[in-house]
Parts: sequence; structure tokens; C-alpha cells
Amino acid sequence: MMFLLAAALLAAQPATCPADDNYDAHVCRALNAKAANDSAAAAEAFERAAATGKTSFDRDRALAAAGNLWIAANQPGKAALDLDRALAGTDLKAEQRGEALLDRARAAEAQNDLRTARSRVDDASASIGDDPFLWYFSAALAIREGDRAKAQSSINRALSLAPNDPVILFEAGHVAQFAGNASEARRYWTQAQRLDAKGAIGKMAGEALTMLPPAEGPIVAPQGR
Repeated sequence: MMFLLAAALLAAQPATCPADDNYDAHVCRALNAKAANDSAAAAEAFERAAATGKTSFDRDRALAAAGNLWIAANQPGKAALDLDRALAGTDLKAEQRGEALLDRARAAEAQNDLRTARSRVDDASASIGDDPFLWYFSAALAIREGDRAKAQSSINRALSLAPNDPVILFEAGHVAQFAGNASEARRYWTQAQRLDAKGAIGKMAGEALTMLPPAEGPIVAPQGR
């Protein structure tokens, strides 16, 4: 998600990066590390890019990208620090700022700071309200908050935007289970399993189905909301 912001830093990325200690060279190394699935190294390179950027816009974009990659590296504390620095500036606008706010919410949730997570989700919704992942995350957060109404309204928004996304359907099953509706959870997980039969989500949906009580009637695929 936020990596789209990072990728926009360079239109064409060389395979071999220059040995220079400057912004472009560090961004090059960051993108190469990301391509190699080394999120921590990519985050560190983006931090160095932020330190050598010529403009505050360069710095804020690089810090936001670093924060996103620290989340991928399972280091939410470092992510929160970089994202707070990026958001303290005024150069991230519209969707870019919304994505950074959502990443800040993800970092807060991983640190069990649910109040900050909810605040950042609410802020992000003003600019990326058409992003189904925002509402997917909001629903998952609401389950942790114990808020059934918020969980249901959030997953309904996600389903309206991406009714056939297995990830969204999988979370919809959790929301239904949270609400005490085992039959609806079964329907959502069955559809998620069908749409991602050979993938990780399909496997998890199958495992979730085994933990439900036996179905009492025919399974009907849910309609997108």
C-alpha cells in the first residue's frame, strides 16, 4: 500500500546503485532491498534517504516509506517514530497523508495502543475513504475494541468496495463470528476459501470453518454489501 509512495520516489530504478551518500543512492538501495524482501534493510535505507534529502517533501516521503517497511519488518516502534516525523510535516497531501495515517494506525495497533489506532483511522478516512483496506483494518480494530456496531459498519464499507476480495471476506467472517452469527461466518469463510482455494487466505478460511459448529442447512454465498 504505502510502498506505492516509496516506488514513486524514482521512476526507473537501476539494478546497481551508486556508492554515493546522497538521497537518490539511498532510495535506490531501499528499493533494491524491498525487491529482495529485506524490509528492515529497506527501511534503514529510506531513513538515510530522509537524512540526505534536499527538500522537506523528499524527507517526509522517505520517512513514510520507512515507517511502512518497519511495519513489514515487525518493528512497530520504529515505524511509529518515522511515521510521526513524516506526519509532523506538511508535505504529505491527500492520499499520501491518508496512507501514512493508516500505517500509523497499524503501528499503534501492533503496540496495543488502540486509542491512537482508532484516532489515526478516523483521520485517514477523510482522504482514503474509498480504500477497502482502511475499512478492513477498521473492522479488525473494532473487534479488538469490543465494538460490534463499528466492526459491522466498517466491514460493510469494505464489502461494498471489494465484495469479492478473499481478505475482506475472511475478515467479514470474523466480524460475523464476533457478532454471534455462526451461519453468516460460515458463508463468508466458505466464499473466501472458494475464491482463494490455493492461497494462504483460502487455507486460513478452511481452518476457521473447522472451528464452527456444524451447518444446519445449505450454504448460500453472501451478497456483497
